[in-house]
Amino acid sequence: MTFQLKRFSLILLCLLSILPVATVFAEEEEEPQEESEEARITDYIELDSPFVTHVGEPGEKLTYLKASVTIRASKETTRPAVEAHMPRLRHELVMLFGEQTDTDQLSTGDGQAALREEAAKRINAVLEEQQTGETITGVLFTEFVVQR
Repeated sequence: MTFQLKRFSLILLCLLSILPVATVFAEEEEEPQEESEEARITDYIELDSPFVTHVGEPGEKLTYLKASVTIRASKETTRPAVEAHMPRLRHELVMLFGEQTDTDQLSTGDGQAALREEAAKRINAVLEEQQTGETITGVLFTEFVVQR
């Protein structure tokens, strides 16, 4: 066997031994790009009128909360379910906002974030209770005012 033939055989053997590894890496890179069309959808569902309610401890000076709410969904099928149960969802949010007693906390970013998370949990609980098979991905406050 000549030197060039041995060299060629060695290179070919090396290439064949790493081919399965390269194939695995190529397949792993392709998987995240194969997202379904639904995963890329963001649907914003605006609740028509803002919520206005009093907050704070009973017997203290009246403090009001005004919040405009938009719901974020990641599937097109969520909007009809939300719209079908809108009166119940608005009721849950009115009750949630009325339960707020720490007005100082409501004026902070952390307090507002906690309120958004709780609102999303309550909305998802209603959608689950109504057996819609839908969930929302978040709640946004497009307007949030605490007036003392």
